Amino acid sequence: MSQQPQSISLADLDFSQLTEVRKQIEEELNHLTNSFAQLKQAQAKFKSCIENVGEVNAKNSGKAILVPLTNSLYVPGKVCDSEHVLVDIGTGYYVKKTRPQALKHYKGKVDYIQKNLETLEDTIQKKRDNMNAIMSVMQAKLQTQQAQSSQSASKT
Repeated sequence: MSQQPQSISLADLDFSQLTEVRKQIEEELNHLTNSFAQLKQAQAKFKSCIENVGEVNAKNSGKAILVPLTNSLYVPGKVCDSEHVLVDIGTGYYVKKTRPQALKHYKGKVDYIQKNLETLEDTIQKKRDNMNAIMSVMQAKLQTQQAQSSQSASKT
């Protein structure tokens, strides 16, 4: 039997507990923000692949090109078959596809990443809202403590 997570009011937590929760949410926000940036980079790479596939056409057949082996290493090559391209499907595996198939593949990747980005953006916004709520409660508790300490100081 699984237990439902209990919700606790922020006002019921003391200042040190609020500080711990704030630190945890900050770490989560940093992780989510980094993930968002990495997804954006991956999406940009797939968009670049779409542009590159679009540039391969019959009029480029037989022309000399530079073929990327890594991000910084290119070797000279020649376009022999302008109707087919090699598509990196991950972990070093390549598949020969027609240009329309390659475009479909890369557009599918871009769309998939876009959906994940939207979901991640919603999650980041919720975490930011939680962070703002915690900061508000912490400020209210500090003001209350300061008011109490100034009242007790004026009575003595």
